[in-house]
Amino acid sequence: MIETWYKLVDVLLPFDWGHYIFMKNALLAIVIITPIYAVLGTMVVSNRMAFFTDVLGHSALAGIGIGVLCGIHDPTWPMILMAVFLAILVNIFKGLTRTSTDTVLGVFLAFMVALGITILSRQGGFVKYTKYLIGDILAVTPAEINWLAVIFFFVLVYWCIAGNALILTSVNSSLARSRRIKVFLLETTFTILLAVIVMLSIRLVGVLIINSLLVLPAAASRNFARDTRAYTFWAVVFSLVSGITGLIASYYWGTASGATIVLFSAGCYVISVLAGRLTTKLVNTNV
Repeated sequence: MIETWYKLVDVLLPFDWGHYIFMKNALLAIVIITPIYAVLGTMVVSNRMAFFTDVLGHSALAGIGIGVLCGIHDPTWPMILMAVFLAILVNIFKGLTRTSTDTVLGVFLAFMVALGITILSRQGGFVKYTKYLIGDILAVTPAEINWLAVIFFFVLVYWCIAGNALILTSVNSSLARSRRIKVFLLETTFTILLAVIVMLSIRLVGVLIINSLLVLPAAASRNFARDTRAYTFWAVVFSLVSGITGLIASYYWGTASGATIVLFSAGCYVISVLAGRLTTKLVNTNV
């Protein structure tokens, strides 16, 4: 598969950057992972979970710290377990307190960041973990790309099975319950899936910007999409366009790929706001 991709890039994209294996790997990773971000991002935006994904991303620091304390060389599994535990705990905790969800998430965010930094900063060792803050998609390996492909397939299957129920729950949870949809179980499985994908993406895009990649394309699509299909379709388009153009621009500009992709995502959002306002004015004028 990977060799076929290399040959395809050589034929279709005969540019300077296309001669480098690391750029070909990064481009393939973006083509696989950005649709995942887009699809999940639509539910994140619809359910007002943007702050929650930010908390998930920052919980990676605590996961890495616990992995270090346990002597685990690869922090991936500690990060995933911490994020899954946090996702379940937040879902349970929301029903145990009258405090707003934002406040509950703020408490968890403060605790997770403080715990991670406290552990990792012992004896001045935090510097070597800063790579997780900004990520490096240019360092993605073929093995990691294979894992991304598996995740892509899993998310596609999950969306086919639970997508309609998730959409109904985001619109009206009471109506969803009346249709015998197990809302708590559905929300918990979605947050667990989101947690796993966020943790597996941390090395590629970084703690600081993972939330932006989930939220911006979906937010841009929502500005003018008139139905659920269009909402998902345009979110995927914006995510792919900003991901590919951001990667190529970062090569020529010599900048961090993840941050550059976010800038292009923000540009798509601004364009969508202007396009949405223009469309509304045209509709009102015709009426």
